[in-house]
Amino acid sequence: MEVFFQSVQGIFIIIGLIAVGYVLARRNWFTEDTTKLIAKLVTQIALPAYMIYTITNDFTAHKLITLLPNLVIPCLSMTILIGISVLMIRLLGIDPKHRGLFSSMFFNSNTVFVGLPVNMALFGSQSLPYVLVYYMANTTFFWTLGTYLIQVDGEQKGSFSLKKTLGKLFSPPLMGFIIGLLLVVFHIQLPHFLMSDFEYLGNLTIPMSMIFIGISIANAGLSNLTLHRENVGILFGRFICAPLLMSALFLFIPGPALMKQVFIIQAAMPVMTNAPVVAKLYHADSNYAAVMVTETTLMSLVVIPVLMMIIK
Repeated sequence: MEVFFQSVQGIFIIIGLIAVGYVLARRNWFTEDTTKLIAKLVTQIALPAYMIYTITNDFTAHKLITLLPNLVIPCLSMTILIGISVLMIRLLGIDPKHRGLFSSMFFNSNTVFVGLPVNMALFGSQSLPYVLVYYMANTTFFWTLGTYLIQVDGEQKGSFSLKKTLGKLFSPPLMGFIIGLLLVVFHIQLPHFLMSDFEYLGNLTIPMSMIFIGISIANAGLSNLTLHRENVGILFGRFICAPLLMSALFLFIPGPALMKQVFIIQAAMPVMTNAPVVAKLYHADSNYAAVMVTETTLMSLVVIPVLMMIIK
């Protein structure tokens, strides 16, 4: 029972921060311009700094070389999930304005804000390397294809532009991630004051993202926390399809038992908390994304103990 309460603490923390944003929004603290500013600060300032600090602080070149082959498993899982999401879009008749968001939320999970504390509580510090491996794959997929799909939702269809497309793919958070990897691989140490700046700025990521989600939920209305077919499709992808697929992959790809357990937990985490922020930034339906973050986070309270009983 103690392990259970420890494992869901990360979820309660997120819900508490979301509640702050929700209450303040209901009291009219935020304007439309303020909400856009928060989205920009998170995606273009806080997240890149968070990536650089986290990668350089938690990895060594040797650890990267040792762990990188394991990236194949989460990358393969998310690639298959993308294909399944396309089929689900057709079967469920998803609104064309939501198709990119639906697909992005279907195959990406909250690997850090919820996944990290849950895995640390379940398996201890020895799970951290595998948590970060999944995080690397998840981050790359979200800030390339996932972000691109969300941006397509918020734009009018037009002619293809290679320059514009590359600009979308190499978003500030992904560039921060790549810079962090290069610093580690080439053993480059940044000045202490600069790393401290990255740490402080990076620490803004979680609270600002959660407050933004609370604002978006207030704008959307709690009445939208319903089980429409689009919502059910995301719940199916996050909590049934993703963990089952990950379990199936380990039937064909051998790996340590701990890695299997961590990857299954990571695959079954809620929707990425950055999805509503990115949606707002690129004029997609951020309210829909915020609702799904909230619904999947709440559903995690049920899913986590079930997974614990299955894989422990």
